[in-house]
Amino acid sequence: MANQSRNARPRPDRAQAGIGPMKIVMAIIKPFKLEEVRDALTAIGVHGLTVTEVKGYGRQKGHTEIYRGAEYAVSFLPKIKIEVAVASDQVDKTIDAITSAAKTGQIGDGKIFVINLDHAVRIRTGEADAAAL
Repeated sequence: MANQSRNARPRPDRAQAGIGPMKIVMAIIKPFKLEEVRDALTAIGVHGLTVTEVKGYGRQKGHTEIYRGAEYAVSFLPKIKIEVAVASDQVDKTIDAITSAAKTGQIGDGKIFVINLDHAVRIRTGEADAAAL
C-alpha cells in the first residue's frame, strides 16, 4: 500500500473483463496530408487522435534553402506526428487508412509505428481501457 496513492483505482483483471489488448498507432506524415489522414480515420470509425508538429529526417536527409541570397542546409524537415489509441483488432484497418491517405510515392512519406498500450482511462468518467477509447 505504500506505493499506491489513496485515490488510486484498482485496475480490473483484463482477462475477466473480456478486454482485448490495445495499441497506439503513431504515424509521422507530411504536414499537407493531415486533413486527408484525419478524414480517412474518421471514415473507419476512429474519432480521436493527437497531432503534434515535429521535425525530423529519414532517407531524404533534409534539403537546402536560400535566404537573403545565402544557401542554408536544413537538416530537419517539418512533419506531423499522429497518435491514435485503438483496439488491437483495429490496427490493420488503421494502418491501411493512414497509408492510403498519406502516401505520395515520394521519399519522406513517413513511417508508422505500433506500440503496446497497457491501460487507458477517460479522465471525465473514469472509464478504463477499451471503454475509454
